[in-house]
Amino acid sequence: MRAIWKGAIAFGLVNVPVKVYSATEDHDISLHQVHNADGGRIRYQRRCEVCSQVIDYSDIEKAYEEDGKTVVLSKDELQAIPAENSHEIEVVQFVPSEQLEPMMFEKSYYLEPDSKSPKAYVLLRRALEDTDRVAIVQFALREKTRLGALRIKDDVLVLQSLLWPDEVREANFPSLDVSIKISPQERDMSAALVESMAADFDPEHFTDDYQVQLRQLIEAKLEQGDALDTDETFGVEAGEGGKGEVIDLMEALKRSLDRKRGGGSGTAGSGSGEEAADSDDEEEGKPAPKRATAGKTAAAKSDGTKSTAARSTAAKTGTGKTATKSTSKAADTKTGAAKTTAAKSTAKSTAGKTADKPAAKTTAGKATGTRARKPA
Repeated sequence: MRAIWKGAIAFGLVNVPVKVYSATEDHDISLHQVHNADGGRIRYQRRCEVCSQVIDYSDIEKAYEEDGKTVVLSKDELQAIPAENSHEIEVVQFVPSEQLEPMMFEKSYYLEPDSKSPKAYVLLRRALEDTDRVAIVQFALREKTRLGALRIKDDVLVLQSLLWPDEVREANFPSLDVSIKISPQERDMSAALVESMAADFDPEHFTDDYQVQLRQLIEAKLEQGDALDTDETFGVEAGEGGKGEVIDLMEALKRSLDRKRGGGSGTAGSGSGEEAADSDDEEEGKPAPKRATAGKTAAAKSDGTKSTAARSTAAKTGTGKTATKSTSKAADTKTGAAKTTAAKSTAKSTAGKTADKPAAKTTAGKATGTRARKPA
């Protein structure tokens, strides 16, 4: 754990230096927002409504609005408030623990001794144990003056911040003021039900079912290859400071198409070379594909797509059928040298078709009738 604050407990004339640690943490799976069309990250910008500039944190101040007027409070002015700069946890009362309203408890912190000798720390802990009391303290943390309760858990001092009295709402429900008659039999039955469910509380017996099922869903999608490359979910970075850059959608689409073409993963078109070029021009206006599989899954799918496309092209093209038949006959009638020559010729023809597949099209009945695709 990392200490979030350092201070000292003022216990009468005794000063107890301590380090403050957050005693709780959130176990929820962290999720972020993405665009459902292409999986791109959704960013929130700190944009000024007057000048429309994206503002850096260093140029942001806090303000208060009342009756149509806004008062701007600078960082220096806020830090000048005495309570904000105090690092003292002042003990003001010792009260019975049952007098604390559980609704007032806010957040818990562990306190660790921050001195070479923890004698003062142990002394305060023993005083709380011997008197069976809770220390009420006041302290300042994260730009707020707070009320707290100091108690013991497993030989460690625990500081629990409390809500101020005016922060707890009053329950005022007129429907509860109506006189309701409950029969003795109903009360007996409800008491019997309570007794049947009575047990000692053990938090280990309870689990957060939603988080468990959410984790199972995520792992299942990862195993099925239904995932995106995280780097591809980030678009153009915003500029530093107050000069933010607005992402140009068309420019982002063009870059995605250029990157895809550079990888040689295009899809074979149908028709003449001119039609293939026109089809590519039309594709520049289309949005980016919804899913891009990451890692090995992407490579596996890409290899499978290429081999499937090659088989489909060979099956549909008359030249592919003729080449296959002639190669088969030559294998039965010619010598080993002829076999080698025919195999090399077939391999070159197949490699040429596979390499030129994104940019050229072979018409049925012609072996060399290819035209280069127009550049984007």
